[in-house]
Amino acid sequence: MTRIARLDAAAARTVLDDLAELLWDSVDGGASVNFVKPFGRDEARDFWLRVIDSMAAGGTVMLAAQDEAGRIAGTVLLGLDTPPNQTHRADVKKLLVHRRARRQGLARLLMQAVEQEARQRNRRLLTLDTEGGSIADGFYPALGYIRFGCVPGYAMTADGSRLADCAFFYKILA
Repeated sequence: MTRIARLDAAAARTVLDDLAELLWDSVDGGASVNFVKPFGRDEARDFWLRVIDSMAAGGTVMLAAQDEAGRIAGTVLLGLDTPPNQTHRADVKKLLVHRRARRQGLARLLMQAVEQEARQRNRRLLTLDTEGGSIADGFYPALGYIRFGCVPGYAMTADGSRLADCAFFYKILA
């Protein structure tokens, strides 16, 4: 059974190679998560080191799904670094599921966990963005997220072949 846990900065450092593999796998598989091929594991490690710094400073929370072997199978980040007039909200970032662990409900479990984490921190409004027309663009509404806009040609696709639209979502937590 997959276990979802909140990792602190020290714990995240111990699984840095797994995190790098997860991000590399996501980009290699075509996920539009801010990176363009060619994309290596060293670049992925550098990204996670910046996230870990933010975690240590209290600006980011990481939730990770670990498989039976203890490997990281998925992550989601909760961005808490908001301006003083927006401490009621947070950003959902980097929902990633390794290709070996897809189609098992991990993304849904990670999103449920991040929403619970937000509630515990009195964050009542969540925002996120994803590539317009992607699988994720259809996934978030199924979880109750409301699509409130789309910016055409917002970012390059992971393979670098074209500019893709970006869809923006929000959810008000009960």
